Amino acid sequence: MDNATKQALKQPDKFVALTENSIDWAKHNRGTAITRGLTIAGIVVLVLAGASFYQHRSAAASAALGEAIQTYQTPVATPGQELPAGMKSFPSLKDRASAANAEFKSVADQYGMMPAGRIAVYFTGLTYMEEGQNSSAEASLSKSASSWDGNVSALSKLALAQLYQQTGRDSQAVSLYTELTKTNATTVPAGLAQIQLSELYTAEGKTDQARQILAQLKDKDKDSKGNPGVAAEIATQKLNPQAAAQGPGLQ
Repeated sequence: MDNATKQALKQPDKFVALTENSIDWAKHNRGTAITRGLTIAGIVVLVLAGASFYQHRSAAASAALGEAIQTYQTPVATPGQELPAGMKSFPSLKDRASAANAEFKSVADQYGMMPAGRIAVYFTGLTYMEEGQNSSAEASLSKSASSWDGNVSALSKLALAQLYQQTGRDSQAVSLYTELTKTNATTVPAGLAQIQLSELYTAEGKTDQARQILAQLKDKDKDSKGNPGVAAEIATQKLNPQAAAQGPGLQ
């Protein structure tokens, strides 16, 4: 691992800031894009938090996972696109997912009982999804979803629900989204699960059910000061997309 990576893994504040930026960014995005933005930052914070419990082996596992995540975040460049000298890139999302999958699988195999290893199982399933290997993705995500670690389990269930939705198994997706609305894990807030569920209902043409979920979120999702939370803001935009498009002061 290069020195830059080592320094990054020693500075959790950077990842906390990235998490905050991801949440802000999530206000303007939907579906799996929201999930991915929250996932990367949140997972690294979990790894860093757990590193002290297992000392040397945990540090090695966390470092290996950090390198795999670096690969997963490597830019995808189109042919002829200019990049800074020395910057690594992949020609497609599928190529990047394949490279990252091999690294995540190696971490999962070597450190399966460690926090980083359990997280790597989740990422293995996620990258299998991006490769289009749905059976392998389902196997990895199902294994990760059964983890005793509630935060890892929640992330895996969210990805698994999206896989079910993509493969025409909406009823199974609804069950998982509904379950996630009740658990309210740190990595998958109940509001995010409710938004995903509302989008599924919208795709199915069940607009009344979708709007009911969004209306509840708009009214009930508040921060400690009573201001609308992220989920409430997204719900408000979805309930009134024309006003959201006009922007403040033009409604």
